[in-house]
Amino acid sequence: MSRTRSTLRRAGIVTALAAGSVLTAAGIASAHVTVHPESYAKGATDGVLTFRVPNEEDTAATTKVQVFLPTDHPVLGVLVSPHDGWTAKVTTTKLTTPVKTDDGTITDAASEVTWTGGTIRPGQYEDFDIAFGQLPDTAGRLTFKTLQTYSDNKVVRWIDEAGQDGQEPENPAPVVRLTAAGGSPTGSASGAGVASAKTAQSAASASDSTARGLGIAGLVVGVLGLAAGAFAVVRGRTRTGG
Repeated sequence: MSRTRSTLRRAGIVTALAAGSVLTAAGIASAHVTVHPESYAKGATDGVLTFRVPNEEDTAATTKVQVFLPTDHPVLGVLVSPHDGWTAKVTTTKLTTPVKTDDGTITDAASEVTWTGGTIRPGQYEDFDIAFGQLPDTAGRLTFKTLQTYSDNKVVRWIDEAGQDGQEPENPAPVVRLTAAGGSPTGSASGAGVASAKTAQSAASASDSTARGLGIAGLVVGVLGLAAGAFAVVRGRTRTGG
């Protein structure tokens, strides 16, 4: 009987550790600052980019979010919408290479959007919207380096880019892929206005959430299978010992 109890205890510990690893991995995967939708058509107009900022600390609140926009391939016509409890500031910079458009030559563009004054508490997240007039058509991706400041003065720098091996870095920067014009990329809003962009964005976000949910569910099923196997071994040993 003592041997059976010891085996059961070990099986329970293995199962608990495996389940804990699953939940920890799921938490880490969802804690990154991300941008939605993940792709747009090159040169898309009148769209919205939503930056989802989760709080990954247990004892501090997020009090400041800074999103840096690329200026080598500038995003034109940037606007921010009012956000309860937060104050947004848009910083512009003079472009090294002006951009020619149908409405004239653009010499300045937004380089940073900073939100302050609000709080994101532990276990919560906020979505911050940036509307744009036009995306560049000369790049394959846009990287939006982001700084997240906490109430304890800790700053998390979401600025790392994936290497050539495709491995995700520890603190990845939000990235939007730019697909061939005329295609059907996730969240393309060319000529459809901000409202249709938000509809596409919501669909992309829902799809992303569903995929994560299915992945976590699969991991949990694996843990349950491990537990079932462990207890089956215990029962076999008990019967043999009896």
